[in-house]
Amino acid sequence: MPVNLTFHGAAGCVTGFCARLTTPRASVLVDCGMFQGPKTLKALNYEPFPFRAGEIDAVLLTHAHIDHSGLLPKLMRAGFKGAIHATAGARDLCEVMLPDAGDIQESEVRQLNRRNQRRGRDPVEPIYTVQDARRTLELFHPVKLGREVAVAPGVTARYWEAGHMLGSASIEVRVDGGEGPVTILFSGDLGPGGRDFLPDPEGPAGVDHLVIESTYGGRPRASMDPASRRRLLARELRAAREAGGPLLIPAFAVERSQELLADLQILIREGEVPDVDIFLDSPLAIEATEVFRRRGWSASMDRNPFEDLRQSGRLMFLREPGESDRLERMSGWHVILAASGMCEAGRVRKHLKRLLWRRDATVLLPGYQAAGTLGRILAEGANSVRIQGEDIAVRARVRSLDIYSGHADQGALAAWAKARRPIGGSVFLAHGEPDALEGLRTKLVAEGFAPERLVIPALDERFALAPAAPASPLAGAEARILPGAAARPDWHNARSRLLLDLNARLETLPDDAAREALLEALSQALGPAEGVDVGQGKPPAAPAG
Repeated sequence: MPVNLTFHGAAGCVTGFCARLTTPRASVLVDCGMFQGPKTLKALNYEPFPFRAGEIDAVLLTHAHIDHSGLLPKLMRAGFKGAIHATAGARDLCEVMLPDAGDIQESEVRQLNRRNQRRGRDPVEPIYTVQDARRTLELFHPVKLGREVAVAPGVTARYWEAGHMLGSASIEVRVDGGEGPVTILFSGDLGPGGRDFLPDPEGPAGVDHLVIESTYGGRPRASMDPASRRRLLARELRAAREAGGPLLIPAFAVERSQELLADLQILIREGEVPDVDIFLDSPLAIEATEVFRRRGWSASMDRNPFEDLRQSGRLMFLREPGESDRLERMSGWHVILAASGMCEAGRVRKHLKRLLWRRDATVLLPGYQAAGTLGRILAEGANSVRIQGEDIAVRARVRSLDIYSGHADQGALAAWAKARRPIGGSVFLAHGEPDALEGLRTKLVAEGFAPERLVIPALDERFALAPAAPASPLAGAEARILPGAAARPDWHNARSRLLLDLNARLETLPDDAAREALLEALSQALGPAEGVDVGQGKPPAAPAG
């Protein structure tokens, strides 16, 4: 049997990365991430894996972000008993991130089951629990960059610096196949390089196949050194202060929050912005900050820039919900960092509900916003949004500051891929939305890559790999969602938009008679729901005769 590669996540979208290598002697996963974005995509998190978890020999983890690690407890719960190979930094971050994800699962399911009980629906279970996450941590095996490690029969791996976040790595996998050894390099998420907090990404040259992320594959970003990055942040801070109200920064709890805090401290210390109260409102970000204080040494800065974060008298860590709730009573300019970075969960949604309608407030989006997320909807200029069933007007200043993305842009991705040549087989473009995937493909062709060797896999698509030869597509299982559905707003988003538009239209009509006429016209257009008496909410009577 040849070596097979199947893409079970982050194919046509930017979340849920999971690739399965099947060899004559073993089965290995690279990452096992959680899907984020539209509800249609997130629903895959609740479905069974498209493979048998008990038959997986090992997992190779590129980094700790939840869209790469978030379903590891589910994998363990489904029967996986092998080793999870990760750097020490990735393991330490997973130690705080995975239990936090389990806690979110349990909390959200409790709320959902209360609603389901009122609706007469069956209760649901969380994808996994805090206890499941803690048990999963027992499966982690630490690896060191640059050192080859045997991970399964006939499979070895070597980890390379990816420069994306603390503990991130690209993974070079060598497989003993039926036609000889095959080497596959998985980029993981690649950093942009030139950052003071992290090294530049690296990797080997001369592999058979390359799997490369494409988050920003469709566009370049302006070159940004650390001093320029801080100047732009200072400008946004001063503008938010001028507006007079709070500055809310929805930030990923791991890496982004710590980088922003370090930059804020530098700007205040250097007098670029006035001293200000800063609230880190995320228990996960607080725990992750402790990991950065232990492991965040920067060679370029010759110090750990996160070491003194707790020494600032104006930086406050809010662990308990009650502490977060007290922010509602604050007036004037202050800064709140709260997770999640795409505004999909966590305490940031509570802050958005109370601040978005205020003209003196500012919301600063510092990173990538995936399709269908609340963050993307805000970034695209929505004048109203639905949050937890409530319609919220958007009057606050909504700003995007792309300079804090931890991802390489189009030019950096192409340069990194060129440095990996010669590549004897195929280059797989993953972890990107359709426009980004096509943009990176066009860029790589312009850089001399053969078009026929560039592959954009679909979800659950499978390929046969051989040494120094193009990959061959194989018949596989039917895709779990429609092509393209992973990277666009779904019917849930459309329903929310329709309800917002309907409510806004009703408000603008001159009187109740006009409102009743509009609702009657809509009811007539819809017709009765199948099997339900809409007027009474009861099953319809049996037809006469």
